[in-house]
Amino acid sequence: MSKSLKAALLWGLAVAVVLGAAMQAVRPSLGKSAGPAAEIAAPAEVRAVLERRCYACHSDEPRLAWFDEPAPVYWMVAKDVRDARARLNFSELGNKPVAVQRAELYEAVNQVRLGAMPLPAYLAVHRGAGVTAEELKVLQDYLAPFAPTPSSAAAAVPVAGVVAAGPVGEKMPAGESANGVPFEAGFRTWKLLSATDRGDNHTLRIITGNDVAIKAVEEHQTHPWPDGAAFAKIAYAAVDDGQGNLVPGKFVQVEFMEKDAAKYARTKGWGYARFRGDALKPYGEGTHFDEECVGCHEPVKDHDYVYSLPIARDAVGGGR
Repeated sequence: MSKSLKAALLWGLAVAVVLGAAMQAVRPSLGKSAGPAAEIAAPAEVRAVLERRCYACHSDEPRLAWFDEPAPVYWMVAKDVRDARARLNFSELGNKPVAVQRAELYEAVNQVRLGAMPLPAYLAVHRGAGVTAEELKVLQDYLAPFAPTPSSAAAAVPVAGVVAAGPVGEKMPAGESANGVPFEAGFRTWKLLSATDRGDNHTLRIITGNDVAIKAVEEHQTHPWPDGAAFAKIAYAAVDDGQGNLVPGKFVQVEFMEKDAAKYARTKGWGYARFRGDALKPYGEGTHFDEECVGCHEPVKDHDYVYSLPIARDAVGGGR
């Protein structure tokens, strides 16, 4: 090795050491609590799972591994922690109504069940950080998907009239959605695509689609869905009719998804809106409230962010 090359290598090493040391002095904050601390209202065994598997990023007590500490890795980790806490902070979740706490935990558990959380990139580095099958069962048992449904939730609604008109009649919403996604008044006459239920909050959901969505289903053009396709997810309280059947009760809310790849590029090509109660009050504060919808639908991005697969139907014959 020539003296000049050796000198250049030593000089480069010295510069790298100095720069590396300088980078360690730049320590972005992991963020801090936005509100008063209030732990989730849940049994000790549930909180133990959350503390063990979720608090590292989703709490006011973030925990970093030794290899997360050096910059520039620390810079990426700090951003991830801030983003995670902004989306869900278990240290403050207890400030919300119990029903909201359970709903947010349900969505978190669904992300775990679908393999979206913890993030695959996080698990690739933090081996052993994933939720075990036993821990997942603890969380699911707490949400009690098969707990008895209260028979007093509300009077049952005749099934034949649920989609066609429903208890909201011809009402219009109390206001516009904060992000500008429209209330689709025609949803009351859209065709049925699917039906689901939420055992954690005892609701039944009926999913209908507009003509564009129905045509896409009939022609098997749903990967991706075409622009103009729209869905309505109409939620009702699930009522036990006393004979072992769950039937729709009181209207809870209606949610919309509208596809426009360009218009809704910020939210992965879909516009989201929710209108709650008989007054159809718009849900969400600020124009970016729908980012929580995107996060919830992220696990099914391979299905163009749509959870409920449509009931099979053919263009000829009406279905099968």
